[in-house]
Amino acid sequence: MERKVRVRFAPSPTGALHVGGVRTALFNYLFARRHGGDFLLRIEDTDQTRYVSGAEEYIINSLKWCGLHIDEGVGSGGTYGPYRQSERKALYKTYALQLVESGNAYYAFDTPEELDACRDACEGRKETFIYNALSRHNLKNSLHLSQGETEKALQSGFPYVIRFKMPENEELVLRDLIRGEVRFNTSLLDDKVLFKSDGMPTYHLANVVDDYLMQISHVIRGEEWLPSLPLHVLLYRSFGWENVMPAFAHLPLILKPVGNGKLSKRDGNSMGFPVFPLQWTDPATNEVWHGYREDGYFPEAFINMLALLGWNDGTDKEIFSLPELCEAFSLERVHKAGSRFDPEKAKWFNHKYLIEKSDAELALLLDRQLQEKGIRAAAGVLERICCLFKERANFVSDICNDCLFLFRAPESYEEKDVKKHWKEGSPALLKELYARLEQVAPFTAAHTEEVISAWITSGEIGFGKVMNPFRIALVGTSKGPHLFDITELLGKEETLKRLKKALDTL
Repeated sequence: MERKVRVRFAPSPTGALHVGGVRTALFNYLFARRHGGDFLLRIEDTDQTRYVSGAEEYIINSLKWCGLHIDEGVGSGGTYGPYRQSERKALYKTYALQLVESGNAYYAFDTPEELDACRDACEGRKETFIYNALSRHNLKNSLHLSQGETEKALQSGFPYVIRFKMPENEELVLRDLIRGEVRFNTSLLDDKVLFKSDGMPTYHLANVVDDYLMQISHVIRGEEWLPSLPLHVLLYRSFGWENVMPAFAHLPLILKPVGNGKLSKRDGNSMGFPVFPLQWTDPATNEVWHGYREDGYFPEAFINMLALLGWNDGTDKEIFSLPELCEAFSLERVHKAGSRFDPEKAKWFNHKYLIEKSDAELALLLDRQLQEKGIRAAAGVLERICCLFKERANFVSDICNDCLFLFRAPESYEEKDVKKHWKEGSPALLKELYARLEQVAPFTAAHTEEVISAWITSGEIGFGKVMNPFRIALVGTSKGPHLFDITELLGKEETLKRLKKALDTL
């Protein structure tokens, strides 16, 4: 019987969820959906010294905003819980002791000061200290001490850790679903701590034990965990779980926009783009970090952008809904090399989703932003504005800023535009335009344009001589949508009022 696909996203609550973490969650989610499997959320909070208040809630809220439904885990429940590692503390020691009993792990009683002394001695010889097969027999551990000395230290309550006993000089040939065959020699690996003196497991032990107990079929995680792969595989082997060991896939890095180095949280604030899904205030420093949601991105655009950072479906297609991504995704199409993050491409994705939204949906969003500026308008007017402005906008905030002139008459006029378009004959032409506009009825865009175009054509005046200074009078600059759409939205009274003000001012 084929094994059911079960994948987990297992972040640590040490701060806000970086875009790299969201992409890891997304690829796990897509893989689960593609294969009719389960997507789990497990909180790995074994390192209590790095725990950050509010981080767990932030992670859950971020996944909700992204539309990634959790089938099982923290906040959702399930039959394999608890899903918060700090609540599973009691079971890890049992497994650590099992490894000691089988000879695959050992007690280490070295104090931090003694280990620091070893490091200093190695540095003096221009060597790197590694707690491994070469050094472990000369250190204070149960491999070097007698059984009596070991038992005495344990009974006296002397602080200890449990370390994995890395095999000596074994060539491991492992398979990664993205990278193919990867090789490690155990002589180059250290004896990692599995169980700490504070009674908590390290990531390595807890991760493997929980994946086994939760029947995880595939571990899809970031490239930074690739060096941990040999230890995790050896832990499965040491426990006798090789026949149910998950398949492993290590995702490529997301690189800085300049393409040099891993994208960090600092890059966002320094370069002016978000690297977190939601806004985050660091509780320790009160530093505020931008969020994609607060910066006006649609969650579906954000997810679409992230999906193409390191994956494509083999075609030139770039716009995918979440159901389409679930249908198309495969680990075989994930790249090995890192993917450069492009802030401008992120805006492009948002623009594509914005122009596909209905004017009614955009109008609701625009209404909120305008009300924050003390501006109220009828739904029909807002829908018309969205229709006119969305082709030029990346965000609803762009529409909001671009349309403000419709509600607030210009207090000044763009100097370079005035210099370019307001000529000696402009006042006379605009006075005649004023007189003709007074007579236009109905004052719709189509009818007004028909009347004014007929006057300009019959008088052989030239459209630019009239339209450019007319636009400056209404908008304050030479920018904006079709001029007669503006006049209809403003109405006859406001149009004439602005025209007169420009004539008096300019």
